[in-house]
Amino acid sequence: MTALQQQIANARVLVVGDVMLDRYWFGDVERISPEAPVPVARILRTDERAGGAANVARNIAALGGQAYLLAVVGDDEAGTALERLLSAHGVKASLHRDPAIATTVKLRVLARQQQLLRIDFENEPSHEVLAAKLDEFAAMLPQVDVVILSDYGKGGLRHVQQMIDVARAHGKQVLVDPKGDDYSRYRGATLLTPNRSEFKQVAGRWQDEAELTAKAEALRAELRLEALLVTRSEEGMTLFAADQVVHQPTLAQEVFDVSGAGDTVIGTLGLMLAAGAKLPQAMAWSNKAAGIVVGKLGTAVVLPEELFAETL
Repeated sequence: MTALQQQIANARVLVVGDVMLDRYWFGDVERISPEAPVPVARILRTDERAGGAANVARNIAALGGQAYLLAVVGDDEAGTALERLLSAHGVKASLHRDPAIATTVKLRVLARQQQLLRIDFENEPSHEVLAAKLDEFAAMLPQVDVVILSDYGKGGLRHVQQMIDVARAHGKQVLVDPKGDDYSRYRGATLLTPNRSEFKQVAGRWQDEAELTAKAEALRAELRLEALLVTRSEEGMTLFAADQVVHQPTLAQEVFDVSGAGDTVIGTLGLMLAAGAKLPQAMAWSNKAAGIVVGKLGTAVVLPEELFAETL
């Protein structure tokens, strides 16, 4: 085990946010339905994976880190399946059961490696369950090094500003994968990781790198962030910090599926920071991890033997 991997083994990351169960139905399409002009998929096999914030935690655990997860699920079969998956992946999960909602499920039907259809089942958790989660969040902070807030807009981070304030008061770095067009609720976080389209939605379009930098710096200053990491798909990713702008070109060899790539980026970033890496180095590892995971189908993880096959 390398020195970095030893540091990773001791690194503790708390992930909070919207969790979901990703279900995959794989099959063949050989005919069109006589009932309507739609393909008929004959399902040959199924798969289940932890998605959303649960996938962030799964990526951290897969790389050898200590992953803690705090989230809300329904008191249902999908919530039980998610709990079972997380336990199998080595994630220390505290899933608050809300009997008033159904666990978020994304069902994807695929044929010949192409997605035919996605069906979503989702509800927002109740205020009472979220308030109880807030107390547990504060109690868990002393035993972790870094906090990741994974916002998928499903209601699990309704108290995100309070979480940021409490975590920062405990001296913790707080990384946020944001959602929506109002980033004011993430004010005071250490770092945000919007993708290109998400950042454009908040900051508007830019004509060149200079204008992008100006927009990023304006947002960083307005929200009192230490840094902003914009993931830019085939253009790689760019880190905007107070004293530097660092760009990493994409390392993807073949892009097969980008779903869950943002989870891998923020999970790897948080883990490397918890292991003592500086932000530019943590970003470089995240970029490498993203280049690996987009070559896999569906929400997937990067393994240590893949990430550390070659040094940066």
